[in-house]
Amino acid sequence: MFPDELRYTAEHEWVRATDSGTVVFGITDFAQESLGDIVYVSLPSVGDALAAGAACGEVESTKSVSDIYSPLAGEVVACNEALDAAPEAVNSDPYGSGWMVELRPADASAMDGLLTAADYRALVEKA
Repeated sequence: MFPDELRYTAEHEWVRATDSGTVVFGITDFAQESLGDIVYVSLPSVGDALAAGAACGEVESTKSVSDIYSPLAGEVVACNEALDAAPEAVNSDPYGSGWMVELRPADASAMDGLLTAADYRALVEKA
């Protein structure tokens, strides 16, 4: 399940543009399914400057700990604090209540360089 309106990274993050010029991102359904039951999420702090492709947090599951990578460079404007108490939202609703970070991108046109849903689907089908 890869919504067409989103963009994706090869590291299994999804990205949604907002009407206010920010982007929201999290991990894909494929990623959460591969990880298994998510028990803890560590996110960056509001105000942090993130570099595109750099690790900015972690997702801990019953199987492993995996890095979360920033899909774009920019400043963190919000984090999903609800995941502190309910990290399982990433499993149950990865594209909705399981969102992780809202970012003000340094360059909004960088979204164009991310994978489309069709590109991402082809990537995970090869895996």
